[in-house]
Amino acid sequence: MKALASEDATARDRAPPAVELDGVSRRYGDAVAVDDVDLTVREGEFFTLVGPSGCGKTTTLRLIAGFEQPTAGAIRFRGEDVSGVPPEGRDVGVVFQNYALFPHMTVGENVGYGLNFADPPGGVGRKERVRELLELVDLGGAEDRDPDSLSGGQQQRVAMARALAPGPDVLLLDEPMSALDARLRERLRVQVKAIQRELSITTVYVTHDQEEALAVSDRVAVMRAGAPEQVAPPRTVYRRPTSRFVAEFVGDNNVFDGVVTRVTDGPRETDGPPASVGSPPPDRGSVSSGSTHSDGAIRSGGATHSGGTEDANELRECRGTDGTARVPDETEGGPGETEESAGRKPPGDRVADVDVGGDPLRVAVADDVAVGDRVTFCVRPENLRIGGGEAALRAPVESAEFLGETTRVHLDWGGRAVVVRTPDPLSGTVAVGFDPADAHVVAVERPAGGR
Repeated sequence: MKALASEDATARDRAPPAVELDGVSRRYGDAVAVDDVDLTVREGEFFTLVGPSGCGKTTTLRLIAGFEQPTAGAIRFRGEDVSGVPPEGRDVGVVFQNYALFPHMTVGENVGYGLNFADPPGGVGRKERVRELLELVDLGGAEDRDPDSLSGGQQQRVAMARALAPGPDVLLLDEPMSALDARLRERLRVQVKAIQRELSITTVYVTHDQEEALAVSDRVAVMRAGAPEQVAPPRTVYRRPTSRFVAEFVGDNNVFDGVVTRVTDGPRETDGPPASVGSPPPDRGSVSSGSTHSDGAIRSGGATHSGGTEDANELRECRGTDGTARVPDETEGGPGETEESAGRKPPGDRVADVDVGGDPLRVAVADDVAVGDRVTFCVRPENLRIGGGEAALRAPVESAEFLGETTRVHLDWGGRAVVVRTPDPLSGTVAVGFDPADAHVVAVERPAGGR
């Protein structure tokens, strides 16, 4: 199964471009909604635009659909410039946030609406096409039902079947699950992904939900201020963010700032517990907690609970926002994606002592990092371990949130928030550590005057 998934990903990576945005901008007077965007979506790819409100993701989708026209730049479908082509001439299917079903039509009439303007693909009849699509979305036999009699999830699937009826080249979905409850969203996103895979249709999906984006996508574009901050496969975005914004936006994260005081070749062995480190003074470095998952070796109430990493050279358990999955312990840029292509050198065999608030934290760094550099790095909560790891800090427990399968524990490290995930509640002051390789550098600032 893993080999097959890898082959599918490689095939998609080699697929020709289906949608291209070349220097696309959209302005409304002095307001810039989309700012000089370059994006390529490949044939058969599930591509997601994710970001906070106002980041330009929906405007970008509307530009692709033809509902908005670019102020500058070009939009191409399969190499053809469609920048001035209206929506009905672009061969796209659109699923809107509110579904926009026609209340005076039956389910079957809603699904077949687009066939009033285009013949069904494959030479099948209209009724056969409607029946096929309703079966595809698990609503077989619902042709004569009233849309108002359906649940929200069923209405969402009718809207998707309607968008697919004319056999579009590109499927566009604008936050189609935002009005549904959490459990239904989880179930439907699996269905949406399965339908997209079965039809091999190029799909552009918009959501503000980071978990949803990571769960369904082949690649993700994290949007900020009208432009992509990072474009990469989900695991790369989660594990190897290229900026502080991405590190803090996608999932829970702990982001640290500090100055490199020493660099050594090769990490040390980390078999024993970390040395005790006192709370730091508040003015020499910083750490911020972003907004996911898992736990390492936890020692609470005198008992030791194992979890977290497997053998360092074998498999690592990465509990991302899309659940638990065992994947190779390597830099996963996905097909065609590497640390270098993401704009940053990969970590080598060097480890730096970084002064964060007066105490050194050991971090794996690239070969070009030197003493005196100021670095920003992040450590996911699942990689922080109570009573384990090499880089260590001591902090009192401030609060805890029981989430069912895990507990999100908030620590107060000298006035700075640190988040860790544990299977059991914690209290008092705890020692928290992490392995240098589990820290990811997102930015390096050279000292004034350079080196």
